Amino acid sequence: MTLHFYFARQFLKTVLSTILVFFVILFLLDMIEQIRKFGSTDASFGALLSLTALNVPETLYRILPLIMILATVALFLRLARSSELVVTRASGRSALKCLVAPLIVTFVIGIVAVGVINPIVAATSKQYEVVAGRLTNEGASTVSVTREGLWLRQGTPNGQTVIHAERANLDGTVLFGATFLGFAADGTPSYRIEAETARLTTGAWQIEGAKEWRFDPNAVIPEQNAFTADRMSLASNLTRDQILDSFGTPSTIPIWELPAFIKQLETAGFSARNHRTFLHMELALPILLISMVLVGASFTMRHTRMGRTGFMVMLALALGFSLYFVRNFAAILGENGQIPILLAAWGPPIAAVLLPLGLLLHLEDG
Repeated sequence: MTLHFYFARQFLKTVLSTILVFFVILFLLDMIEQIRKFGSTDASFGALLSLTALNVPETLYRILPLIMILATVALFLRLARSSELVVTRASGRSALKCLVAPLIVTFVIGIVAVGVINPIVAATSKQYEVVAGRLTNEGASTVSVTREGLWLRQGTPNGQTVIHAERANLDGTVLFGATFLGFAADGTPSYRIEAETARLTTGAWQIEGAKEWRFDPNAVIPEQNAFTADRMSLASNLTRDQILDSFGTPSTIPIWELPAFIKQLETAGFSARNHRTFLHMELALPILLISMVLVGASFTMRHTRMGRTGFMVMLALALGFSLYFVRNFAAILGENGQIPILLAAWGPPIAAVLLPLGLLLHLEDG
């Protein structure tokens, strides 16, 4: 147990050191990007620092698998140079037993990353979008999905229109059971439209089965001026792409809230395939991290006197980057519906575990 604790402690120190190095590098690079992006606005240097601090955690979280393989390579190269690994192997311990402690630490890191760091990253990413939207005057999201259905907002210099629908089609361009609430520039309500369906076309909502109330200050009862129409048109500056983009990326939603959000999306009539894929990708993250440790260990658990150390390190990094690319490519296929979501999310990590495990058994234990 003493040896296991020693390996676990050394591995944890290496991982934290690697994360710190990458954080500093990413912070400096992202700071330059924020200055380039918002330098023309009235944002202060402190605001740019805040934007950088909000944006870096997501980038760092996304490259966590690559950080793990680099930390693994650094650890075992150091143990090999100090001959600690040789002494351990000479005492009768197999390569797999030497990996027990690092793998346990990796699994714990994966659980913490998914359960704790993911909500933090989601909060910082969402706040970054809000602050960046204020600086560029793009405004906040125009879409909100709740248990009551779908809410949209469209605005012009003359006023705002709030739209509620019980459900919609997959891209939000056809609304069912829709309600349009119009507000004047000073915030007072001006009209209300109840419609059976509303279809978004270029520059307007084409409404069918509508009833409209005009809120005239001189009218005591709005119902007196209400009228119905089989078809009517309402100007709109919304587009299909704006509606879809306003949902935001799944990474801005904490994993604990993601299942409920997926249910709300599907209840409103939207496709939640992207969010489902992201959820399973996050749940499979601990397995992916374990696979990266196995990849790094399979090429570096050897004495440096055997030579070709640089070549073996390059092979480890190449295989790790390849597996990371395959995983992201499978996620794209899952989001597009080309392959099942479970296969896209869990297939690459499991295959990534089995491949280096077989290689490790072949190279180290015969």
